[in-house]
Amino acid sequence: MIDRRRWLSGMAAAAAGALLAGCDKLTMNPVVQQGLAMAEGLTRRAQRLVVDRKALAQEFSPAEISPDFRANGSTSPGDPAYRALVESGFADWRLVVDGLVERPLSLSLDELRAQPARTQITRHDCVEGWSAIGQWSGARLGPLLDRAGLKEGSRYIVFHCADTLDPNAPAALGRYYESIDLIDAYHPQSILAYDMNGAPLAVKHGAPVRLRVERQLGYKHAKYVMRIEAVADLAGIGGGKGGFWEDRGYEWYAGI
Repeated sequence: MIDRRRWLSGMAAAAAGALLAGCDKLTMNPVVQQGLAMAEGLTRRAQRLVVDRKALAQEFSPAEISPDFRANGSTSPGDPAYRALVESGFADWRLVVDGLVERPLSLSLDELRAQPARTQITRHDCVEGWSAIGQWSGARLGPLLDRAGLKEGSRYIVFHCADTLDPNAPAALGRYYESIDLIDAYHPQSILAYDMNGAPLAVKHGAPVRLRVERQLGYKHAKYVMRIEAVADLAGIGGGKGGFWEDRGYEWYAGI
């Protein structure tokens, strides 16, 4: 399992390096695409068929928290709407929960903090090859979805974010987004984290709220979450592959 995870991380990191260098030859290579698809299928089947769907990712003691937790992805989004929220201390921020739900929600940060919550100390594994341990506190995703009331036909939960990673792409393709299925959405450790190591999230770590889905690699842990959408399929969102990096060659299921 560990060897496959390391191989998968290396494949994804290589693809990311090619992308950032302005070359998509690696990610478009059929061999690479086949390898990523095979690894995704193996990992998903291993977790879904062998491991209890509610099995917890390893949790650690406060003494094991990393003294330096690197920030992944965006660290200071320049999107004007987000900068305005930062300047106001996120007083006007709202988390929208909509899509295939019976009762759409629009929650302030204080209202989100009043939802059923969980605190966990877990390890973040990045495709770039580094790991760090941090403490996260946040609203449990499952009860929040229950409050909104998922409609029949809902299969995936999409996280729409405030940061634009590719300003040269059309808006629908340049803004960060991620998605998970309902199994991971209702996992006990899937939370919308608003605190890190006992303090409100810093901007570089995704303030005011980021997803923590502890049994998957770091790029699935969407930062700067603004909207949660329940959908039947992923084809009409972004590039149709279920996430910003997935649209660029990463595997959708990044289980570890």
